[in-house]
Amino acid sequence: MTVRRVGLVAKHNLVAASEHLVELGAWLVLRGIEPIYSQETAALVGAAARARTVTREAMPCDVDLIVVLGGDGTLLAMAARIAQSGRDVPILGVNFGSLGFLTEIRIDELTPALERVLAGTATFDERAMLAATAHHADGEVDERVVLNDVVFTKSALSRMIELSVWVNGGFVTRVKADGLIIASATGSTAYNLAAGGPIVHPTVDALVLTPIAPHTLTNRPVVIPGNAEIEVRMEAGGATADVFVTYDGQSGYPVAQGDIVRVRKWDRMLRLVTPARSYFEVLREKLKWGER
Repeated sequence: MTVRRVGLVAKHNLVAASEHLVELGAWLVLRGIEPIYSQETAALVGAAARARTVTREAMPCDVDLIVVLGGDGTLLAMAARIAQSGRDVPILGVNFGSLGFLTEIRIDELTPALERVLAGTATFDERAMLAATAHHADGEVDERVVLNDVVFTKSALSRMIELSVWVNGGFVTRVKADGLIIASATGSTAYNLAAGGPIVHPTVDALVLTPIAPHTLTNRPVVIPGNAEIEVRMEAGGATADVFVTYDGQSGYPVAQGDIVRVRKWDRMLRLVTPARSYFEVLREKLKWGER
């Protein structure tokens, strides 16, 4: 790939990234590459930026590569904007968060990773994304594309919620729980992992259904084929008026009885620049496997 313009996006108010952004911008200019800052990121750099700025929404249309400095939430938001743009723009995620399964590259690995991208020797992980379509009982339709998960939860004071789950038109189960997670393989290490779901290697073509605090021991997480279409229906009974659906933890809205949400694998992939370490090395680092 030919890289002429690199978008720079940092987590909101991430002052710790300011010095690194200044150095990165200068490093790119010396190599004849134009750095383009998101408007909020340019504010972190101040007068040192002296570069073009764009909104985060417009950035995927203006650059060949996006460098994200922050945590996984910052990368998830940018992944959604890339999907909306319809362009194939890879992301290089640099971890400034506490965990960072998606922002896998450490700050000391940033320059070597960029050098590999410019030299054409970098490797990319292709990550499946989820396309969700919500059909509301009033006829309104909402469509989203997410990287990690689509999550149904109850409000803080509501009773358990009741959802019926269908896969490829066949009834699977009625979930009585605090919620339900539909995760991609990439999203298996996000909310799904915290809820007791399985870790799925990101190259596995699979989706994961994980109930949150189910009210029966027979409701367990299940891994299904990646080409399946999942349908979740809001059932009568329970606290259906207090069910919320959220997308990658970034946005969401209430859903009610009669609403149907369909989730399938999106027909395009997101590309992430991989670190020099393997996926399992990253897992050991993040999850502290084998430590006492």
